[in-house]
Amino acid sequence: MKKLISILLLFLYLVSTTELYQLLKIPELIEHYVEHKELNPDMTLTAFLRTHYDHPVKDGDYGKDQRLPFIIHSAPLSLVFTINQGFSFETVTYHFSALQFHKIPSKDEDLCYKGFLNSVWEPPRSSFS
Repeated sequence: MKKLISILLLFLYLVSTTELYQLLKIPELIEHYVEHKELNPDMTLTAFLRTHYDHPVKDGDYGKDQRLPFIIHSAPLSLVFTINQGFSFETVTYHFSALQFHKIPSKDEDLCYKGFLNSVWEPPRSSFS
């Protein structure tokens, strides 16, 4: 199982960082060759490849030609991480001062919240008779 996972991860890495992903476009190459073969039954595979890779031209199927493998290249993903030679970890001890709390009564004798009496968010009053 580990071998299978290793091969899968290596394949995913190579596909994402090299031009190996172009091989995934081979079915489009075959499909495009079949289309050309239907239009011109005398066309050989080498003539097809020479037409599309040696001297490409902008013709009616230019959009399909651009989806063929190794026509358009992209810059592979490359990440480089370096660590400076003077790199070091330091631990710092923080001293926190105690917070001061002020005791505020939350309700008065009428069961009203004192802080909200003069505000628009005054809670509804309950009347007990």
